[in-house]
Formats: sequence, C-alpha cells, structure tokens
Amino acid sequence: MSARDDGGTLAPGTGVDAAALLLVHTPLPSDEVRDGAPTAASAALATLGDTEIGIWEMTPGTASDVEADEVFVVISGSAAIAFDDPALPDLEIGPGSVVRLAEGQRTVWTVTETLRKIYIA
Repeated sequence: MSARDDGGTLAPGTGVDAAALLLVHTPLPSDEVRDGAPTAASAALATLGDTEIGIWEMTPGTASDVEADEVFVVISGSAAIAFDDPALPDLEIGPGSVVRLAEGQRTVWTVTETLRKIYIA
C-alpha cells in the first residue's frame, strides 16, 4: 500500500515498499565520477521536524562525495566506502548495514551492485 501526499512524501497512516519504489536516475556530475558511468536517484519519504527520511540509490561505478549528516540502512546492493577526510578504515556495506556519516566527510563510493538505502538526514 502506498499513498504519497501532494508534496511527494508519504501521507500519515500509509506505507511504501522501499525495495520496489521506482526512482528516476540521473548521471552523477562528471567531476564526481572516478570510474564507470554511475547514476543516482532519490525520493524523500517524510520530513519530521528538521529531519528528512528518504530512499537513495546508485548504480555500479565509483564516485566521490561530500557527505551530509545522516544515518542510513542498506536495503539492497553492495558497495565499499573509502573515507578520504577524515581518514578512516574503508567500509564494505550490503543489505542490513547501518552507517553513520557526518557533515563534510569526504568519501569515495565504489558500488559493485546497485545500492539502495533508506537515509535519515
């Protein structure tokens, strides 16, 4: 069951299948792409106070990013996240992984199987 309100987010008392939600992908900016031709898509599901909850997806490839303050849960796919600044150990992530990112962290994502996550930011 799914019901989105006029703002594109979930209406109270409704739900959505996060794994099956159709997303519209766009190519990542060329200055972020390190390998391949990855695309990404996202959909906001709700805003609670100043916190946004949504779904984000990236297709296989490697790209750099400057992170927002968020926690996410991977629901499908696999990737490695390298932390350039600050330097931290790489993370291998897949379904069930829960990750905390901090605003301003510089990362490099290598997605090997289309990655879909639910984020809270």
